[in-house]
Amino acid sequence: MRAAGIIILIVVLGVAAGGVSAGEYRGRYCSGRGDVEYLRLIDRSFDFFHPNPDSPNVSMLYYPDWDCLIEGTRWPGWWVQNSYGPTYCALPFLQEPWLTFLQNSQDMWFKHQGDGKKKCIHTGFIAPEGALCDVAKPTGAIYVQGDCNWKIHDWGFEFTAAGVVMQAELLLISRDRDAIRRYLPNLERACSFIETRRDPKNGLFLTGPASNLLAPSYGGVRLPDGTFGKGYLAGLSVTYLAALDRMVELEKLAGSEGKAALYESRRKKTQESLAQLVTPDGYFVKSLEPNGTKHGVLGREKYGYFESVVNVDAIAFRAAGQAQSEKIYARIASLRELRPYDFIITNHPSLDDTYEAWGSGDLSGIWEYGRWVNGGAWSTVEARAILAYYRLGKYEDIRRSNLRSLNFADDFQMDAPLKDFGKTVWFHKRLTNLCYDALGIPAAAVRGLFEYVYRADGLTLYPHIPPSIQEYAQKEPIRWGEKRIRLSVKNGGPRIGSLRVNGRRWSVNAPDHVTLPYEALPKDARVEFVMEGGWPSCEIGRSATASVDNPVKLVELPESLRKPFHVLSAVQKRLRKEADADYERAYVAEALRTFDAYRMRASRDAAGAYSQMTPEKRAEILKIYEDAALNLYRGFDALMKRYAAGVYARLQK
Repeated sequence: MRAAGIIILIVVLGVAAGGVSAGEYRGRYCSGRGDVEYLRLIDRSFDFFHPNPDSPNVSMLYYPDWDCLIEGTRWPGWWVQNSYGPTYCALPFLQEPWLTFLQNSQDMWFKHQGDGKKKCIHTGFIAPEGALCDVAKPTGAIYVQGDCNWKIHDWGFEFTAAGVVMQAELLLISRDRDAIRRYLPNLERACSFIETRRDPKNGLFLTGPASNLLAPSYGGVRLPDGTFGKGYLAGLSVTYLAALDRMVELEKLAGSEGKAALYESRRKKTQESLAQLVTPDGYFVKSLEPNGTKHGVLGREKYGYFESVVNVDAIAFRAAGQAQSEKIYARIASLRELRPYDFIITNHPSLDDTYEAWGSGDLSGIWEYGRWVNGGAWSTVEARAILAYYRLGKYEDIRRSNLRSLNFADDFQMDAPLKDFGKTVWFHKRLTNLCYDALGIPAAAVRGLFEYVYRADGLTLYPHIPPSIQEYAQKEPIRWGEKRIRLSVKNGGPRIGSLRVNGRRWSVNAPDHVTLPYEALPKDARVEFVMEGGWPSCEIGRSATASVDNPVKLVELPESLRKPFHVLSAVQKRLRKEADADYERAYVAEALRTFDAYRMRASRDAAGAYSQMTPEKRAEILKIYEDAALNLYRGFDALMKRYAAGVYARLQK
């Protein structure tokens, strides 16, 4: 029996630069030399996107009835705001069948995209042409923020923009021409919907309450009669700019030069308009009233807070240049209250411009400071914050964030959002919690290493390897069209000294990034960076020791899993001889890994590895593993029945 969940660590102590002891790390998904703790952190981050016995993972979010991923076992649906961080960060390395399941989830957004006829299942409102939604299910969608006083909410403009970012990124990575032709009209309609709110006088976007991405923390503008009108929402401009960056490249890839020029023009207007949303200290405000009043300026008597979400997004998606990004980070670092428990909270101090208690800041219940959208911590936001830290070389921030996340993961309490300023899970009385949002933090730990900017004809890589790691090799391939890329780095400094692809030297034209042309790249590419320039000795990192996991005697599968396991094993043997069955092979392989994960977890439990947990909690965790295995089996069984009922001979076979 395979033991898919074991990660083997071998540490060979040596001497690194500066006299610091260095360890050699060999894991399942990466290997390297130097900071063993950090290397293991990266290796475990990959683990969340495969079945494994050590932590909650993506296999536990598959829902066979819909053949897609869902937000959580207690959250059947697919939310834009929650999936934004994990999906964007995981897309370069996400493998099948999880990639198809993710697309099936996002398909619910586009199936229910507003057309002037479809009604919101929550409010009964008719969604305008092109609008995406807060959340979708097979039966319909909620087009406004569904929480709190939804009757006064504007349409979901920023989550429409975020939906475009995710789907466009997926298409740029896949380079699937048929899929691009299928989805591009939906994305164009979504962008046209956002453009209906562009103010031609200043290039900004006028939107009302709760039109922001992260739940209804944006109150719009309070009018003299006590109602709430529209303001210029900074987050929408930043997120839409990220969408337009990708729309330009998609239109080029589709061969639509005229449309590419249109989106380039929109992108330029949006970029130029951002200066109106910046404070004298260089960070972004949350919003701007039509009369010029800025919300989110620290130190002011009214609206005097720092809004984290728009600022980390501006760095992560390169809406802010390098100098401005450094200023934004300096402000974040100066406010210790923003990261009291390592994760960044949404704002500090408390908001005084929510529609719930405008002007007073006297908020209670779900609006209490530190609990939800007013100073709470969201892993979908933390994922983008980690991308920002990588861009600026703030590696200790990344380490602290991921170690905090692993503490929650080891306890099977990956809830989202977190309350008490990020200290505790929301549903603390439950034995276990798992939300897709929480996978954003490990996903960002992986994506941020090279950033990955996908374009129509090239892939730009920005190596961001911590100075404490002397060598790094990534075993899990990065996807790009039909190409598979494996990356490695000899980390001798902050500048790219040389680059080799499959042993051949490639030209390097910039010190901080390289662009790989798609057509020139081999189908299986080993991309090797040599970094130079030297690191300050104080930055050359810590070493750690680790030990090889002790093997345990594997227990037998329970009765409920035996037949499904034997069926899938038999199918796997038959599929080895089949041509053009890559997806089905990947599906069965990952499904079988859920059975391995169950068996390994149960074996460790039988050996007393989890004695610190209550018997009730251990039993619930094991049931989660059992359910994951059965759900993958049921999903594959349903897929085979659809194939059998179809008309294509290969699939029928």
